[in-house]
Amino acid sequence: MDYEAVIGLEVHAQLFTRSKIFCGCSTEFGAPPNTHVCPVCIGLPGVLPVLNRQVAEMALKTSLALHFEVQKRSIWERKNYFYPDLPKGYQISQYAYPLARNGWIEIKVGEEQKRIGITRLHMEEDAGKLVHSEDAFSHATASYVDFNRSGVPLMEIVSEPDIRSAEEAGAYLRALRNILVYLEVCDGNMEQGSMRCDANVSVRPPGREQLGTRAEVKNMNSFRNVERALEYEIKRQVRMLESGKEVAQETRLWDDKEGKTISMRGKEESHDYRYFPDPDLLPLEVDEEWTEHVRQTLPELPMEKQKRFVADYGIPDYDASVLTSERPLADYYEDVLKSGADAKKTANWIMSELLRELKDDDRPLADCPITAENLGAMIKMIDNGEITGKIGKTVFAEMYKTGKSPAEVIDEKGLKPMADEGEIDAICVKVVEENPKQVKQYKDGKTKVLGFFVGQVMKATGGKADPELVNRLLKQKLDGS
Repeated sequence: MDYEAVIGLEVHAQLFTRSKIFCGCSTEFGAPPNTHVCPVCIGLPGVLPVLNRQVAEMALKTSLALHFEVQKRSIWERKNYFYPDLPKGYQISQYAYPLARNGWIEIKVGEEQKRIGITRLHMEEDAGKLVHSEDAFSHATASYVDFNRSGVPLMEIVSEPDIRSAEEAGAYLRALRNILVYLEVCDGNMEQGSMRCDANVSVRPPGREQLGTRAEVKNMNSFRNVERALEYEIKRQVRMLESGKEVAQETRLWDDKEGKTISMRGKEESHDYRYFPDPDLLPLEVDEEWTEHVRQTLPELPMEKQKRFVADYGIPDYDASVLTSERPLADYYEDVLKSGADAKKTANWIMSELLRELKDDDRPLADCPITAENLGAMIKMIDNGEITGKIGKTVFAEMYKTGKSPAEVIDEKGLKPMADEGEIDAICVKVVEENPKQVKQYKDGKTKVLGFFVGQVMKATGGKADPELVNRLLKQKLDGS
């Protein structure tokens, strides 16, 4: 029997604030353990939480970008459970009355575009972190608690079970991350835990409305691991059903090294957490004036920008998708175009040369040594015939190494193209005379050998001759000899 997967994703995104959600402690990543804590975030008796307004504003901004229905009144609740990294014994969250409901996001898988529904978006505080270690003397295992992350502001974004494959899940996560980064509300770093994803997975025969028994998969710290974990879990559940076994409702962990999911515990339901309104926090009221104020701050989002790049600049959809994948990259591309450089050629230089160099150096675009102005100037010099494409690659490499302008590099390296047609013609004559065998091949109809002659001339001129001029001069000689 064939089966289809039914997948819903729960994404926790850490908001890009300097202080925590209910206190003034820093949210800086990587600080020494338990240095960014205070009585509020470690839950000492007698303290009162106070909402960070910027947290609410960032969550509201995200809600509008994801087409949610923003609720005029949302209520803070206590989610009760015991775990060593949860200092109060409960987590302040939102459940019955979240900030936003019924959003959606568009994804593209191959040529197919699909809308994925999003059930809810709510705010909550993060828990602490357990650090597992081994004692060097007794070899006994030990666990330590770091409360630096406790109280860090999170948004939980819960999708509808509209995702049907691991590939769609990856596309959804990438699209969501791009929007969060464009909004500057989250840095989207899955490895550092500022964006985390849990997946609810079940399978069922195609056409059946009723959902199968779902498993929740955790511990996936990259887009690729999410896709791998889902592929494995879908196959695992299908194998169980085909062998007559039942799928258990449970929480499973993804083991990256083993490439499989492992049973962790039975899956909790909402009633297990005994939600009730937090008596220390007033409901959050969101009026039209505040909503409209935040709406005015929304930037052009990735999908909209991608469509505009295709329409305005005439570049392929694939190029536009790459160039709009990060907001700084899209801005850099448009800054290059301001110099008058050709849109498609600029896209090619950025995608094939610049991004490769940055990736090899593990360097962010913000640290790129080639300014948009200098890259645009170099592309225009090639278009105007001031330098050849081959010289352009040499100039580009030197610009990346030194940060200098193309004009400076050309002057310092003596890369000005040969302008004397007579000198180039003499070199063409010499190359033809020195290669009678290839001349005969050309005469016999093997005209592709012309490329050999062009290569020899370009080699002799150090790549400084205009290839179009070289082609013309050589053809004159070969056809006329």
